[in-house]
Parts: sequence; structure tokens; C-alpha cells
Amino acid sequence: MTASQITTHVLDTTVGRPAEGIRVELFMRAASGWSLVGSDTTDADGRATGLGPASVPVGEYRLHFDTGGFFAARGVDTFFPEVVLHFDVAEDGRHVHVPLLLSPFAYSTYRGS
Repeated sequence: MTASQITTHVLDTTVGRPAEGIRVELFMRAASGWSLVGSDTTDADGRATGLGPASVPVGEYRLHFDTGGFFAARGVDTFFPEVVLHFDVAEDGRHVHVPLLLSPFAYSTYRGS
């Protein structure tokens, strides 16, 4: 399987390990609103590489993470039942990696490589 141009990696910072089993959806902004491009579930290494095609058009995108489901499955309360990351994909066609560092009461992200 070819990896999507857009990928993510989720780390559960409360336990210092990859966050396996988080449902992630990728959306693109269309004239009529947000359109689902694809979805994946993080693997044992916390990675979701099958979110969409190997090449996506220039535009605005969102990654939606079901963090509430992830923490509920572990019996952990969370303040953020979902995380939505909104970003631009430029014309250069480079791989876009958007990591998420996650805990029940905080999260952070950055442009990865």
C-alpha cells in the first residue's frame, strides 16, 4: 500500500508510548464545505499512513482525531473528546506529516517531516 501524502503519528504523553487505535479522518475544504478524503486508525506505532491518496490537491485540510474514544477505551476521562487540526497543503507536493502529542487534558502538534 502506498502511504498517503498526508500522514500523522500520535503519542500518548501520559504513558510515553504510541497511541494505538485512534480513529483519524482527513477532510478537504470544498466549495460546499468539508469533504471526507479518507480515514485510518493508528497502528501499534501510533501512525496513520492510509488517510488518502499518495498525492492530494493544494488546499485546506483537517485531521479529526477521535481522542474521546481512545481514552474511554482505557477508562480515562478526557477534556478533549476530539482534536481537529486545520492546515494548508502547498503546491510543492511534499509529504505532509502532522504529529499529535496527546494527554487527557492537553495536546500539541507541529509540522513534521
